[in-house]
Amino acid sequence: MKYDGLGSEELAHRLGVPRCLVEAQVTSALDMVHRLAAEGAPAGTVVLADEQTAGRGRLARKWISPRNKGIWLGYLVRPGTGVTGGLLAIRVGLAVLDTLADLDVTGYIKWPNDVLVRNRKLAGILCEGRAGGDPDAWVAVGIGMNVYGPVAPEIRREAIALDEVAARITRISVLEKLVPGLNRLSQEPVLDAVERERFQRRDWLSGRLLSSPLAGAACGIDGDGALLVRTPSGIERVVGGSVVTA
Repeated sequence: MKYDGLGSEELAHRLGVPRCLVEAQVTSALDMVHRLAAEGAPAGTVVLADEQTAGRGRLARKWISPRNKGIWLGYLVRPGTGVTGGLLAIRVGLAVLDTLADLDVTGYIKWPNDVLVRNRKLAGILCEGRAGGDPDAWVAVGIGMNVYGPVAPEIRREAIALDEVAARITRISVLEKLVPGLNRLSQEPVLDAVERERFQRRDWLSGRLLSSPLAGAACGIDGDGALLVRTPSGIERVVGGSVVTA
């Protein structure tokens, strides 16, 4: 199986990872990562699919993943320091923003796991942890990115494809910038000041009024990656739920 003309071994070499599995069709790249991790695959293993038939986002939402239209990627992390999936999702989001910046595209993170361009969703991130047992624990990172438009009619109002804003891009050119960033992800258990400042510069929710999961104004994140909301009672932390702007 080739992925845009490249085989698994050449892709692994170009992306700097120990293993790259390429599939024409999968239910979900995340499912493949979980299976490979349980079989002992090393950290940094990548799964690339041309199509997902049951791609998913947070809260069991469906992710539309048509053939040859986007990057449907799974990435294996074996955290040695107890880094949480929520915190890891922030770091992956920052890696996606760095990739876009290299392509002269400005993106924003909508907490906790969406990457927006021109106020429309370009990419989604999902991190699923499995305890296993130290040192066998792992986190499967899933990234879905719309690369070639047009996007499906049912999501056209809220979604965008990368080729609408970046000329002459290919999936390989994006992956060659994105995956090395994933390889460098920090595994510290707390976001440092630099990471929080980088997030703040591209925080789509900053200052916006929310109606859910708390009523108030979004005012950044803390070192654990939790959303901070200014309410009449003071600043409160949000660690999960679906964000709805007022």
